[in-house]
Formats: sequence, structure tokens, C-alpha cells
Amino acid sequence: MMVLHHCGGSRSMRVLWLLNEMAVPFEMSIHAFDASLREPEHLSRSPAGRVPSLELDGENYFESGAIIEILCERFPARGLGRLLGDLDRPDWLIWLHFAETVSQHCATLMQQHVVLREDWMRSPTVMKIEVARLKKCFAAIEARLSTPVENRDYLLTSGFSAADIALGQAVWMAQHFTTLDGFPEVAAWMERIISRDSFQRSMPEPGTGVFDRAFYPLPEGATTAA
Repeated sequence: MMVLHHCGGSRSMRVLWLLNEMAVPFEMSIHAFDASLREPEHLSRSPAGRVPSLELDGENYFESGAIIEILCERFPARGLGRLLGDLDRPDWLIWLHFAETVSQHCATLMQQHVVLREDWMRSPTVMKIEVARLKKCFAAIEARLSTPVENRDYLLTSGFSAADIALGQAVWMAQHFTTLDGFPEVAAWMERIISRDSFQRSMPEPGTGVFDRAFYPLPEGATTAA
């Protein structure tokens, strides 16, 4: 039996989405997004005190991108990975791990908007820079989805994969801080993938998870892109 250690709306959501898409049996241990993640019991599963971590066959795995690769190799028949020898494998790896680039900018914005409780602790300049960096990431995804190939509905020519899950969840997080205005292909792609039942079942329950609101606007005076 697999056990996913999860905080609603965090990076662990992409592993939950993948497991739901794979329709494999697993259990879930839900954690609060707080200092309890740094308690010794959880640190024994994830040494940086983060989620996700996955208990599988008596081992503990951490880092969402690595867990996704492990699961895709363990359940190849689900068709969500691209294994060695597949022509799409290099692109699969690139877009799977590009999710972490997007997530790092989201993490900085989450710290600014959510973790730092007092206005004097926050930096409008940092917020502005990180939103601009997110938009550069959106531009990269837009260019990929605009590549003139037949049926470019997903990141890979061969169709929906775990790369769409990982990067789609990262863009879902990013949309708490900025919009997809000006990126029509990204917006259409997001509509396609978040309509999947597996995504809907991975959403945090209202009032739970790392985000306490749907959108965190830039503070007044920090609206010009860097």
C-alpha cells in the first residue's frame, strides 16, 4: 500500500492528481502547512520538512518530480510516463521538471503573501519581480503549445501525460498570484486538463490547504511588470 503525505494545494497536489489519474490504490495522510512538517517523524520521511513524501514498499520518497518518475515507471501501462526509448521522453522530462521552475516563483510569492503575516515584512518589489518571472514561464509554455503540429492539445505530441499534470498544477498555483491574460493557448490547455475528474478530485476542500483565498493581488504601487 502506498501512503501519500499531502498538504492541500501544495506541490504534493501534483502527485495526488497523478495517483487519481492512474486509478491505483493508495492512502493519504493530510498534514497542516505549518511547523509540524519539521517534527522528527515527518523529517524522517522528508529531510527538508516538506511535502510530498510517499511511502512505497517500505521506502520513503520525496521530491515531487522524482516521485512522479518513480510512479510512471512502476505503472507504465497507465501511459502517463515516457520511458527510455520513447521519442517524447526528452520533452517529457523537460516539461515535467519545468514545473519546479514555476513552483519556485510561486513559493516566493506564497512566502510574501501567506507566510509573512505583517505588511512591513513583505516586499512589493519582490512580488513584482516574481510575478514577472511567472509570466516569462507562461510565455515559454505558450510557445510550446503554439508549435504547429497536429492536435497540439497537450505538452507532448503523443498526448496527455504526467508532464501536463506536474506543470498544470504549478500553473494552477501561479494563478493565485497572476492571470493568464495574453496567453490564450496556456489558458485553453488549462481548461482541458483541469476539467479532468482526476484533477477535480485532487482539489483541496474549501477552507483547507495552503491558500486561504483564490487570488493575491500585487499591492498598490507594484503593478508594473519588471
